[in-house]
Amino acid sequence: MAKLRPLPTTGAVTGIFEALAFFRDPSFAKRRFTRLGNVFETSMLGQPMVFIQGDQAIADLLCQPDKIEGWWPESVQQLLGSRSLANRNGAAHKARRRVVAQLFSSAALQRYSPGIVNLIDELSEELKTAKGPLPLTEKMRRFAFSVIATTVLGLEGNDRDKLFSDFEIWTKALFSIPIALPGSPFAKALKARKRLLKKLQVILRQPNNGKGGLDLLAEGLDEAGIPFTDEDLGEQLLLLLFAGYETTASALSCLMRELLLNPQMETWIREEIDTLNWPPTPAQATMVYEPANAPRLDALVKEVMRFTPPVGGFFRRTKQSLVLDGIVVPNNRVVQVALIASNRHGIGDLDIFRPQRHLENECSLSLMPFGGGERICLGKSLAELEIRMMVIGLFRKLQLEAIPDQDFSLRQIPSPSPRDGLLVKVKG
Repeated sequence: MAKLRPLPTTGAVTGIFEALAFFRDPSFAKRRFTRLGNVFETSMLGQPMVFIQGDQAIADLLCQPDKIEGWWPESVQQLLGSRSLANRNGAAHKARRRVVAQLFSSAALQRYSPGIVNLIDELSEELKTAKGPLPLTEKMRRFAFSVIATTVLGLEGNDRDKLFSDFEIWTKALFSIPIALPGSPFAKALKARKRLLKKLQVILRQPNNGKGGLDLLAEGLDEAGIPFTDEDLGEQLLLLLFAGYETTASALSCLMRELLLNPQMETWIREEIDTLNWPPTPAQATMVYEPANAPRLDALVKEVMRFTPPVGGFFRRTKQSLVLDGIVVPNNRVVQVALIASNRHGIGDLDIFRPQRHLENECSLSLMPFGGGERICLGKSLAELEIRMMVIGLFRKLQLEAIPDQDFSLRQIPSPSPRDGLLVKVKG
């Protein structure tokens, strides 16, 4: 057996400067991995934290589910709530996860697909008739939110817009300093959270009338015999909105950015898009754009998820001492899987955006844009369906061009998105 190694450390004690560097420097983890190896420990505002990258360290972590549990920073814990799936562990987490998963079954996705088609058609028409440039990032955010709010919760029009306004306030403070000073983003987010939960509980009390997928949730609760309170259900829906919204919006914005900045890439993907049917029937929706039928689209989505994953990493906390890639990590350590650094760690041109690598079998990385192990994101299948349908639906109808002289660089928190909003107009 290889000799076990001690855990390398940055030597940070208070972690104040480390936390500042983490939020300001996109290469924070990469610099430290280069110096200390694939597993290292630092401190973030007094919280010991272990960063890991590479297939071996990540596989070692996820293959020991009984020795780890979910964990989130304090700001996320408070804003999601103690009843949320994200903050639960053990049997309580597994039971509720099985219930919420009913909202993302294949049958549920088929039910949602006509609504997704309608939202894509509405966006296409808005872009086509706009009298000036529009921020595509904002449109992707509204689309992703509307899919959850309309197809899952059954909301429409003004009710949906009111929820979106508060949700944006809440989302922006998820990864912030959890001090509720008057007027601070965190204080505003706590107030928005109260309003959101109140609205969600009103939705839950209304008759379903065949709208959305909440009847699936109710059926799952009855089957599992879990006594959910209104407060409990409200927090699960709040998590559902975040999980199905922020990451999808980020992936769509980054994908559109790459196509608009690389005309050759757009030409390459359009050659395939032009051969695909639009719109799909509900029965076709979950299969027609799968890798076998749309290999270039699949490669494009995989490369976006590799190059700019919508979540920079995910967290676990050790309940026992672990060995990760030959390094001993003590009990009660927060471990962050650094996806951005890990996705570019290896041999080859991994710092270049090139979807073709996935068709040439050059990418052996284990991509985990939705997390991994027992706590993989429940909304993964819906997010992937939305992304594929948006690319095909939008590009079958329109040719877009980016407005020059805008900042195309990415803001990283809470998820990657173009700084100036990716201003676009329709060609011709």
